[in-house]
Amino acid sequence: MMNRRTLTQTAAALAAGVWLSWAPAALAADEAPDALIKRLSTDVLETVKSDKSIKAGDVDKIMVLVNKSILPHVNFRRMTAAAVGPAWRSTTPGQQQRLQEEFKILLVRTYSGALSQVSDQTIVVRPLRMAPEDKDVLVRTEIRGRGDPVQLDYRLEKTPGEGSGWKIYNLNVLGVWLVETYRSQFAQEINAKGVDGLIEALAARNKANAGTTSGVAGAR
Repeated sequence: MMNRRTLTQTAAALAAGVWLSWAPAALAADEAPDALIKRLSTDVLETVKSDKSIKAGDVDKIMVLVNKSILPHVNFRRMTAAAVGPAWRSTTPGQQQRLQEEFKILLVRTYSGALSQVSDQTIVVRPLRMAPEDKDVLVRTEIRGRGDPVQLDYRLEKTPGEGSGWKIYNLNVLGVWLVETYRSQFAQEINAKGVDGLIEALAARNKANAGTTSGVAGAR
């Protein structure tokens, strides 16, 4: 039977899974933020339902899809910088690259287990409040199945120039913002061992979790 835990796992899967969808640049640039989230979420649900290997939590296949299509929809540099906090300003380009890569692997491995929980859920996008000139918006959604709906919200920014369009830079599952959750964890590591210590800790955790899926519990 569908319960709140299963819906929460589905929300986590969609939070990571918006990275798995691809859209032409022209469409992404012209699309309203709520329409973008609706389309991506629906595509993810349908993809997971029809792809047995993704539904089974095939981390390698998920990583290939993420690497191929993350940039059109997510400002991952901003997301990583916010999670690292003030220390980001003193990092080298090489450290920034390593942090982004290890953080991406961590997120994918953490939430890939939730993909196996997708079954008959649907996504409902709540009415969007924004002015035409707004460049930063909050898109609220609910994951519905049997049982209580689960809140899943997205923070998006409007990016100019090449690759323009709305890009996600933070996610909220049941009132908990992803970036803020990791920032507190990362701050402890940075205070103890510096940025290189954080990179080493992330790499070690990812290596230990290689080939496994930790589900939503792994977000702790």
